[in-house]
Amino acid sequence: MPKIIDHNKRKGEILFQALQVFAQHGYMDTNLSMIAKACMISRPTIYQYFHDKEEIFRFAVKKVTGEMFTKYVSIAFQLDRPVAQRLKEICSDIVTQGYENRDKLTALADVMVQRKRQGGDFSDIIMKRTVKLNILFKRMLRYGIDGGEFREIPINEVSTQLFTLLESMAFQMALMDQFDPKSSINLVNIFIDHLGKTHPD
Repeated sequence: MPKIIDHNKRKGEILFQALQVFAQHGYMDTNLSMIAKACMISRPTIYQYFHDKEEIFRFAVKKVTGEMFTKYVSIAFQLDRPVAQRLKEICSDIVTQGYENRDKLTALADVMVQRKRQGGDFSDIIMKRTVKLNILFKRMLRYGIDGGEFREIPINEVSTQLFTLLESMAFQMALMDQFDPKSSINLVNIFIDHLGKTHPD
């Protein structure tokens, strides 16, 4: 009887190994043969799932951000909890997940830098995948204002500030060994606390 292959599982395994190879050898020096070897499958088998390493990168961004966004939407609409508490939980998880997977974060950053040097750019896919999170932040800020939990604030600007703060932390995680997730989460919490009505404009 032929072996039944779970194609979604295999695609995920290829992705995981590819990120490891990217981290070890750099994006430019990685080829599909190296990824196939790490996966212990043939190169033609890789082609059944991905055409090239760029497609693997794009799939990685889509998969990671998709899973995280689904999780954060679930947290955002737990309406029995204060908005600030939900917002803190989402931001804390972003920092924690990034820190626990900083080797992959470094590999992805390396891919983007090397691609940029070649005259290419992956910023389009990053922007497309993260814009949903920015919209979610705006929605939560609006709920906080309408519910009397937050003071009147410029929603677009505050959402951008929060997003930029998290973005800078991701950059630090990818490139700096001394990153402290606890103090970073505390900084985000202070930012969110400042949105409350007890703080002056």
